[in-house]
Amino acid sequence: MTDAHPFEPRTVLVTGGAGFIGSNLVRWLLKQRPELLVLNLDLLTYAGNLESLADVRRAHGSEGDGRHRFVRGDIRDVGLVRGLLHGQDAGTPPVDAIIHLAAESHVDRSIMGPAAFVETNVTGTLTLLEACRAELAEHPRPFRFIQVSTDEVYGSLGPGDPPFTEATPLAPNSPYSASKAAADLLVRAYVQTFRLPAIVTRCSNNYGPYQFPEKLIPLMITRALRDERLPVYGDGKHVRDWIYVDDHAEALWTVLTRGRIGRVYNIGGESETPNLEIVHQLLRALGKPESLITYVTDRLGHDRRYAIDTSRLRGELGWTPRHHLAEGLAETVAWYLANRTWWEHVLSEAYRAASALYLVETPSE
Repeated sequence: MTDAHPFEPRTVLVTGGAGFIGSNLVRWLLKQRPELLVLNLDLLTYAGNLESLADVRRAHGSEGDGRHRFVRGDIRDVGLVRGLLHGQDAGTPPVDAIIHLAAESHVDRSIMGPAAFVETNVTGTLTLLEACRAELAEHPRPFRFIQVSTDEVYGSLGPGDPPFTEATPLAPNSPYSASKAAADLLVRAYVQTFRLPAIVTRCSNNYGPYQFPEKLIPLMITRALRDERLPVYGDGKHVRDWIYVDDHAEALWTVLTRGRIGRVYNIGGESETPNLEIVHQLLRALGKPESLITYVTDRLGHDRRYAIDTSRLRGELGWTPRHHLAEGLAETVAWYLANRTWWEHVLSEAYRAASALYLVETPSE
């Protein structure tokens, strides 16, 4: 299915909009698209944080221009989702686009407890798809569903392998990536079987403001600022592609408004870098010694390398990332330095998880 004209949504439902990528996406949408109304559905589990939306709620909540409306709820609640889509429960116009970000997203946590990942990532996505199908059957209208996925569904690359393309077979290696692959395939099935107007995006590692401190970059920044050990898995040479979160937000809007229904679009920052080099760059930026690095036993099923080919997104839709890695890391470090109160409020949960994950250090030679 090819779209002849750009899609122009007026009311967008963002699921998981109090999380890291979600809150940055909501902020970007409201800033860049002054005509847009954004509904934000989030259950506020451990990584969802309304403090990440404090400025948004002041400027665009009920006391601001009213273009941001937060709803606390579960994507598995089909009645709630149907009400939001139809526009009755929240007193809003009908939704004409969903950007689906709500997910359990941490690989280490998926190893410790896979069931929650299947419930949220698979069952939750199925509920949204069914709600959309029912709503559009009763009230047909132009509509888009964006499934925000991950490059981890493709598995792992060797040092000389070409980057992942949208044609790369799915080969997930963790419970997290398996749950996301399953959700992606459900979306594909709903496009093919029910003609649901949906698109899948698969993005590389995001970084930037408001990221929960269990992920690599904020974990290293916050620990270094407290002069605590920095746990690095294995030899630290696992390679990831890094993208600044605002660049991801712009890519999602580009796909939503101009992407082809039924397509998959890879989103990457074209910044392949070993994890250890990321840690070294952060330490230099913070003026902290490399002696803080502690090598810990490698994660089970740890993919060695990810790399993303963004040719389709570039060629079809003209998107390119705006931030180089060095620039993005500098902005991220500056944000964490300036917003210590925010990350100190969420450290108890992040550090509890880290303590469970990084107990075993690699024996020194």
